[in-house]
This record gives sequence, C-alpha cells and structure tokens, in this order.
Amino acid sequence: MLLDRIGLPKTLVLGYIGVLLFMIGDGVESGFIAPYMADNGAGTDVRAGYVITVYGVAVMLASWFSGALAQVWGPRKVMWVGLVIWAVFDVAYLVFALGTENFTLMLIFYGIRGFGYPLFAFGFLVWITGTAPKARLGTAVGWFYFAFTGGLPTLGSLWASFTIPALGKMGTLWTGLALIVLGGAVALVGAGKRPGGERLAPPEVTTAESLKNSVSIVRTHPRVLVGCLVRIINTAPQFGMLVYLPRIFSDDVGFGTDKWLQLLAIIYGTNIFFNLIFGAASDKIGWRTTIATFGALGCAISVTTLYFVPTWLGPDYYWVAVIAGMLYGATLAGFVPISALIPSMAPENKGGAMALLNLGAGGATFVGPAVASLFLPLVGAGGVTIVFLALYLVAMVLTFFLKLPEERGGPAPEDADTPRKGDDASPEPATAPA
Repeated sequence: MLLDRIGLPKTLVLGYIGVLLFMIGDGVESGFIAPYMADNGAGTDVRAGYVITVYGVAVMLASWFSGALAQVWGPRKVMWVGLVIWAVFDVAYLVFALGTENFTLMLIFYGIRGFGYPLFAFGFLVWITGTAPKARLGTAVGWFYFAFTGGLPTLGSLWASFTIPALGKMGTLWTGLALIVLGGAVALVGAGKRPGGERLAPPEVTTAESLKNSVSIVRTHPRVLVGCLVRIINTAPQFGMLVYLPRIFSDDVGFGTDKWLQLLAIIYGTNIFFNLIFGAASDKIGWRTTIATFGALGCAISVTTLYFVPTWLGPDYYWVAVIAGMLYGATLAGFVPISALIPSMAPENKGGAMALLNLGAGGATFVGPAVASLFLPLVGAGGVTIVFLALYLVAMVLTFFLKLPEERGGPAPEDADTPRKGDDASPEPATAPA
C-alpha cells in the first residue's frame, strides 16, 4: 500500500500525527519566548538565556532517560509520563512564573517542564526503531523528524504568527498547551495497543540495569559517544540562535515579529521536507556520507549565511533571508540518518545506543543556549555564529569515526537487513526474521 511505499509504518500513523500536534504546541513559543521572558520578569536577554539553559539541562537528562526507561517501562508509558509532566508544569509556569513575573519560578517551572517533551517524543522514536524494518529505518526516522520539526518550531511558529495579533503572547502560550494535550491524546489513545509500545527489555532487566547499560555503552562502544557529540552539534546552533536571533531579526534588522516568525516557519518547513528526502536518500548513498557532507559541511556554510547575509543587507531584502533560511533548514536535515546509524553501531545494545543518542539530542537544547549566553556578551551575535560554524566543522570530522561493526573488522550483525560492508551502504532487504 501507499504507506509501505513511502516508508511510513502504518501501525504508528496516529503516533506520528500525535507527535506533530504535540510539537506544534511545544514550538508555539520558540520564536518569542526568550525576549518575552526578558520583558516580563527575567530582566535581560542573558537572564532569559539562563532560564532556557536550565530548561535545556532538563531536556538533556530526560532525553537520556527516555531511551533507557523505554526499554523497561515500554515507549507507551514513557510517553504518558512526558505528557503529564509537560501539561502540569506548563500550567504552573504560565500562572505562577510568567503570570507574576517571578524569575526564580521561571527557572524552576520552565526547567522542570523540560523533562516533558523528550520523554514523549523520543519515547516514540524508540517505538519506531523497535518496529520499523531495518531496510526502511532511515526513511521511518525521517518521517519522525518530519513530524518533530514540523511542529518545533515550524508550524508552531506559524501558528504563533497568526494567534499573537488576535490573542496576545500569553494567550498564544495557552493555545500551545491545548495542542499538547490534543497531540498526546491522538498519539496515545489512537495508537492503542499497537505492537512495540510495551516493555522491550527481557523480564530480568531492571530499571537501574537499563540506566546502567545506557552508561556502560560509553566504555563498550566509545564510537557511540562520538555519535552523541555529533548529535549535540547537529541542533545546538538551532537552539542557540533562538536566544539571540528573535530580537536581532525583529528589531535590529527590522523584519518585525510577524516576519521573523514566518521566516522561522519557512526555515523549518523546508527542513521537514528535506528530512524525508535525506532519510530516503541515506538508505541509498550511505548514512555516514549523508551526515558528513549534506549535514555537517552543509550546515557550516548555511548557518553562517543565515546570520551574516540578512544583517548585512537589511530589511529590504527579506527574500534573501528566506533563501538563506531555506538553505539552513535543508542542510540541517542532512543529520537525520544518525538516528539509524548509531543504534546499528551497537546491535547488541540498541537501547543503550538510543539512550546516548537521545542524550545528544537533548544536550543540544542545553549546549546551544549555553554557548550563546556565554559568548554573546564577549563576542556578540556574529562571534557566536562563528563558534557554531566551527562546531559544525568539528562534527564533519567526527562523523568519519562512526563506523559499523563490520566496517571495523568485527562480526556482521545477525540482522540480515543491517547495512553491509562499505560506506554504511543501503541496507539489503531482510530475508529472515531477526
């Protein structure tokens, strides 16, 4: 059928839709929350950056827990926990922190809320990697990031560009909560008892042992740690730029809030389609090749272009900013195959590999704002952008160390449909069940 041809696991379709809605709700705030907090209790952009950094630490930890906990609790239960945390602490943040302009409560409630979305979204990613055929895993992961970045910040920012004039920024934040709850219901109620949502680890494995395995993999498979670092660099600039670009593009360049939010939606609207393109292409030209060339090298060029070209040309050249943004969105998708490559590097401990990979994804939400907050007072926005350029070049070098077991002279995985010799080439169709 059509879903099989496009690589979308038909048993998890409602899960993908739910993740999209959830991430739209999460992404509603992404284009304006830093300056909004600065003007409503935080005091300065740097102090608002501290709040987002604390949030990033929570996201990083929850991203790690999501992989390990999904093994013993099951992806479905982990997603439920994430949904409840996000909803409860978002209400507390909106009412008691922003509502009273209390900086301390911003740090606490916004920070704790950060545990929510990684447990929900990355719990579902574990569900995908445990059920999708390996021959189409890159494509299935591409569909996940289609839904993930389709919401955060793409459609979320677009949603905000229309609701802010009508409801104000606080009203827009409340609509985000409504979308979160709707997305959670679609994903968890709609997916029902679909295969792969229950416990994945053997019965004798405890929660502590699963968490231990997610750490011990650093010793047994050090290249997976390298993959974690590449994953951090993947989106660290994305989250870091959200600390300083909103005010620069809206006020300094002169685009205004509406055009900035629409630009953000265009950037990641481009990204979601290229997630599919590079997800499918990587199954043919090689996962590692796609990450190094289209992802790391491409982002090194595009992240620099995105900042410097619009700030040089000014508000009359919005269309140039759109082109630069589309280039960054497209190249950012070049990293998509890393979610297929890293688990395949440790076939006997995929749960631990996914936990470390998710740690990298969450770490980006901490590292990006931390780099921006640290360097912004020292070297300015242009200097921070150069730092991000350098990080992407480091990621390109590190990617070449991400080799599968058979490429390192080890035994080939038992899965017949795992990538064979050579440059992480396209997986062959499975001939027998794993």
